[in-house]
Amino acid sequence: MKILVLGAGAWGTALAIGASENPRGHQVSLWSRKPEHQHQLQVQRENRRYLPGVSFPLGLAVLQCDAQSLQRQWAEQDLLIVATPMAGLRSMLSQLADLTVPVAWLCKGFELAQAGGVSGLMGHEIQSQVAPHLRAGVLSGPSFAQEVARGQPTALVAASEHGTVRQALVDGFHSPLLRVYASEDVVGVEVGGAVKNVLAIATGLCDGLDLGLNARAALITRGLAEMTRLGVALGARAETFMGLSGLGDLVLTATGDLSRNRRVGLALAQGKTLADAVAELGHVAEGVYSARTVVQRAQSLGLEMPIAKAVVDLLDGRLRPDQAVAALMGRGPGQEL
Repeated sequence: MKILVLGAGAWGTALAIGASENPRGHQVSLWSRKPEHQHQLQVQRENRRYLPGVSFPLGLAVLQCDAQSLQRQWAEQDLLIVATPMAGLRSMLSQLADLTVPVAWLCKGFELAQAGGVSGLMGHEIQSQVAPHLRAGVLSGPSFAQEVARGQPTALVAASEHGTVRQALVDGFHSPLLRVYASEDVVGVEVGGAVKNVLAIATGLCDGLDLGLNARAALITRGLAEMTRLGVALGARAETFMGLSGLGDLVLTATGDLSRNRRVGLALAQGKTLADAVAELGHVAEGVYSARTVVQRAQSLGLEMPIAKAVVDLLDGRLRPDQAVAALMGRGPGQEL
């Protein structure tokens, strides 16, 4: 297969490395939108900004061209992977709208709300607006880029309503070290990927305040219930949230030390400002930008998401870390649903 990865952040680079080492012998190309970054990737043969210390396989090609020249190569591919942050997905899908090549995006979360007060959308909702005829889907699941790039065992979910897209993702990435499971539940997979980032901030806060393992377990479990309620209300299948893109991704992001969203929560627990916490990362923490939209979408559906709401109040400065915990623990008793 010929696979082109558009975007050379940590996750896009990691998947390009994984695909280029696939036993099926794919032809894999990686493209960064910044010319200076393209040059660095080609000369250094590693992504020192996002994945330092991980050398590129010999078979991984780095494209050095502008966006206009790049477009001439799209139709020649068997699979296109959009590895931009959520903020760049709308623009990229708009450019790809007329292609017949299978396309999948990697970003997890909601885009920022659009002008006019319209709530931010998930990837599949953006695609339905700007590229409704595109055969597309999402590749998601519990995965840290560093571990995938180093060839450590990982399992992902390829979700699309198109069987050809699911199969292309399986053919492109499934290997002895990277298992890819197919799903038709795009909504469920995307809700899991978006909401777990918000819940990871809450769990980081919990751990940063040294509230204990009991509190962490309760937070993750109740967070999973919130995620499932929202997903089902948006049309997802409940069972999806017990799988890799739901429970699996939530546990990894909420407890793993490589999680950027978890690190935001830890920093806030230490008394740092949100601006300082984000600046220290040097990477995008999608939960910071998605939290408000998660709560807005839930409220529009008449749903309560108290953990996500506490995260929003914390991020907006309405609650201190200790007050956010007190607000959650002070809720009245209820049935476990």
